[in-house]
Amino acid sequence: MKKSARMKHSPEFKAKVALAAIREQDTVAEIARQFHLNANMVHKWKKEALDNMAVGFGSSGGGSERQEDREKALLQKIGELTVERDFLANGLGRLR
Repeated sequence: MKKSARMKHSPEFKAKVALAAIREQDTVAEIARQFHLNANMVHKWKKEALDNMAVGFGSSGGGSERQEDREKALLQKIGELTVERDFLANGLGRLR
C-alpha cells in the first residue's frame, strides 16, 4: 500500500476555512466536506485563527516601539550634529 504525500495548504486557504468555521453558517462537518478536509483540521485552524487574531490588531503596538526607537536614534543624531556645529563655530570664531 502506497502512502500519499501530505497536503500543504496555503495560509490563504487556511484562513478561508477558519473564517467559514468562525461564521458558523454551516457545521464543521459540512465545511470539512466542502473543502475536502478532515473535521479535526477545521477545528484546529479555527482555534489557531481565534488565538492569533489579537496579533493582527496588536501590530500597531510593535510599530510604536519601532517608532520610539527611531525617534531616539534621530534625537541622538541631532545631538551629535549640534555638538559638531558648535565645535566648528567656535573654531571659526577663533580664526577671525
